[in-house]
This record gives sequence, C-alpha cells and structure tokens, in this order.
Amino acid sequence: MKRVIIIILDSLGIGNAPDADKFGDAGANTLVNMSKAVGGLNIPNLQSLGIGNILPNEIVGCPAVENPVGSYGRLIELSNGKDTTIGHWEMMGIVTEKPFPTFPDGFPADFMEKWQKEVGVDGWLYNKPASGTVIIEQLGEEHIRTGFPIVYTSADSVFQIAAHEEHFGLDRLYKICAQTRKMLDPMNVGRVIARPFIGESAKTFTRTANRHDYSLQPPEPNAITIIRDAGNPVFAIGKIFDIFAGSGITKTTRTKSNKEGMDILTAELDNFPEGFIFVNLVEMDMLYGHRRDPNGYANCLHEFDAQLKLFIEKMNDDDLLMISADHGLDPTYKGTDHTREMVPLLAYSPSLKGKNLGTINGFTCIGATACKALNAPSPPHGEPIVQ
Repeated sequence: MKRVIIIILDSLGIGNAPDADKFGDAGANTLVNMSKAVGGLNIPNLQSLGIGNILPNEIVGCPAVENPVGSYGRLIELSNGKDTTIGHWEMMGIVTEKPFPTFPDGFPADFMEKWQKEVGVDGWLYNKPASGTVIIEQLGEEHIRTGFPIVYTSADSVFQIAAHEEHFGLDRLYKICAQTRKMLDPMNVGRVIARPFIGESAKTFTRTANRHDYSLQPPEPNAITIIRDAGNPVFAIGKIFDIFAGSGITKTTRTKSNKEGMDILTAELDNFPEGFIFVNLVEMDMLYGHRRDPNGYANCLHEFDAQLKLFIEKMNDDDLLMISADHGLDPTYKGTDHTREMVPLLAYSPSLKGKNLGTINGFTCIGATACKALNAPSPPHGEPIVQ
C-alpha cells in the first residue's frame, strides 16, 4: 500500500463493551439506538462497506448486504477509560491501563490558587463538572462582567476553560490553556480544552469552532512515530494533532466542521501520493452526542456518508481506508457523557476483497495494520487485520 487513510467518526459506538456495567453504561449502543430513535438511517455507502453486517438487522434502515465491498467488525477497547485521548492513543498501539485522573468534585483548591497566580487571572467561575453549553448560558454574563474564566470538567480527564472570544480574548485564552497544560502534566490529566464562545447574553451565547485541545504527550514509540521514522509523511486532519500533541506528525490542518475535514481529505489526495493520513471528524460527538440529539447525530452521519462516496471514487487501487471510532456517545442514553462501547471497524481497498473480521480485542489493530501496509515496524501492541 502507498497510502493508508484512517477516518475516525468521533463517538460512533456500536454496542456495549463487555465491561460497560463497570462504567455505568449498560445498554448503550450509539448506532443502533440512534437509528431506532430517528426511524432509520440513510447511509448507503457505509452500508456497502459492511457496517450493517456488523449487527445484522439491528441498525434500522441499514440491513446487512450480501456482498459488502469492505471488511467489517467490532473492536473492544483494552484501555481503562472511554475518552477521546485514550481511544485514539490505543489505535496507535498505546494501551492505557491506569486511567487518567478525573475530578468529580472539581480541581483541588490548592491547585486552583496556584493556577490563578500563574496564569494571571483575578479569579475563576465554577470548577465543577458541567455541560459546556449549559455553563456558558448560566455563567457567561458573570464571566463578561468579572473577567473571570469559566473552569469546568466532566467525566473525562479534562480541564476546560470557557471564555468570550472578544471580551476575554481568544489569544489570551489559548495562552492560559498552554500554561495550564504544563501545570497539569505532573498530574497526568488527559486534556486541557479551550472553549471560546460569542454573544452578549444568555440567550445568544454560542460556542465557536475555535476550540483547541492541549493533550498530554503520548508515549513513544507509537504507530504514528514509527510510520514517520520509516520515511512516510504523516498528515493529520482535524484534532489529531492536538490529541497526539504533535508527536510524529509532519503536516496538519485543523478544521471547523466534518464537511471541511472531508473536503480537505478528498482534495489532498492529489497532493499526498503516499504515506499516512489520519482524520478526526468531531461534530457527531461535540454537537449532537453530548447534547443528546439523535436527529442531529443522524443527519451528521448522513452528510458524512454522502461525502464518503466522493472520497472513495478518488482512491487508488493501492490505497487502504479504515473507518472507526474512539468511544461511544449514545444520544438516547442518560446523562451527557461518553459511553463505554465497542466501536465499528470498516476496512476498504479497491485491491482487497471484503471479509467478516468478527470481534477483535483492542483498537490497537488499526495502527498495526497501518504500519504493516506502509512497510513500517510493528507498534507496541496490536496485530494487523490486512496481511
């Protein structure tokens, strides 16, 4: 293979992980439950690759097809967690046995006092788990009045800072987040996330596409660094660069929507004749999963499916495409957090025949497959699915 392309449909789980009850997620199934909630999906291109064959007759509107052109299966996460960073890292051969710390009662008071002094703010608002859209509605006006950034967390290992792009300043928000990242490295916190918003009142506050993630540096070697060190260019689209803190990446482009991500991917095939392309499409997670909006989630998936057809038509015979997810986020489930689920894996190349991959232990097979296809050494964990 000359090119390997991985597209991550952020949060598209496909059924309970075996240990879902330990995470409080028994019964979650993002793809199936969402398909039922909306009365059926229209995803003919994913269907042709075999996504309906993973759970025959369970995904409403997407039954199994007789001869799928892709290979299909489900992956069980090995790492102890259900967040974006852990999921993506595992794909690249990094198994996280000790979970990143979470802060259900907020970050410790002594840390927050030190943080306030080091980043140069006069105070902060909140510092507890919250929904990002709800918290800016509740505290956005106070934030503008006081100049205090809104600090909040979630069930994931995250320190999130919401601030107004104009009244507080986007560059100032980014600078504070970068400082915070360094402060949290010794605590092994997964991510610091800048959450900018605009508007002048609770009714008009809206988060913008200028979100920026500051992740913990991943262990090396991993599949990305191995592929790069073997002489292959690595192109990251979306928040992949952020998730891996830039490790091993030779070119990156951030995106403001799934559509933009797919447009860039399709256009770049002409300029990227070989190597590894890694794409994250975040809107299903960020805009619809966390807000428990199955209709929005389904429409977003429909839009991706339509663009997928255009991309596949541009693939060369020696290209390998893998489509998967990093965790679940069932929009019909309780709460607003990620759900511990298995994830789908679809693998397609014009030169390969599709097959049933079954259920595989570990997201790690994705990175192992990419390394094998690009003639690079094996990553720390994982076995390739395409020989």
